[in-house]
Amino acid sequence: MSERADAARNRAKILAAAAEIVAERGIEGLGMAEVAAASGVGVGTLYRRFGDRSGLAHALVDESEREFQQAFLTGPPPLGPGAPAADRIRAFLHGLADRTLAQLDLLLMAETTGPLARFGGAYEVYHRHLAVLIGQLRPDLDAAFTADALLGPLAANLITHRRYPADRLKAGLDALLG
Repeated sequence: MSERADAARNRAKILAAAAEIVAERGIEGLGMAEVAAASGVGVGTLYRRFGDRSGLAHALVDESEREFQQAFLTGPPPLGPGAPAADRIRAFLHGLADRTLAQLDLLLMAETTGPLARFGGAYEVYHRHLAVLIGQLRPDLDAAFTADALLGPLAANLITHRRYPADRLKAGLDALLG
C-alpha cells in the first residue's frame, strides 16, 4: 500500500525538522513536541506515525540505511558484487563502521530501546550478508557465529562506551579478519 501524498509530505517535513534539530542541538534536543512544532504537524500525528523518540530515530537513520544496503547488495565493488569475498567483507565492515560513527547518537537511541532492539531488520540483513561472504571465504568456519563476532564491535553502545576512533575500529576489524 502506497503512502498518501499528504502523509508523504508530512513525513518528509517531520524528518527534515528532526534532522535539523539533531544537527543543531544533538540527540538530547530531539523532543516530540519540538519536532511537531518545527514541522507544523500535531504532536498526535507524530506519535501515531513514529510511536516515540526511538521510532523517530529509526526513521532518521532509515534513508542512509537504504543507501548503505543498496551499495553492498547491488553497488560497485569492492562493497558490491564482483569483488573477492575478503575484499567485500572488509569494505562492508569499514562502510558500516563509517555509517555507525556518522549517526552514533541516533543509532544508540534506536538500538537501546529494548533488550533485542539492535537485532531487528538491518542487523539481520547485515548478518545474512556477512554469513554468505564468510561461507565463501572460509567454509571451515561457523559463518553465522563469525558474522555475529564481526558485527559485535559495531554496536553503538560499545562504540560510545569505548570511544574507539574510526581508524582503531577499522584496524581492529581488519585484525579479526586475519
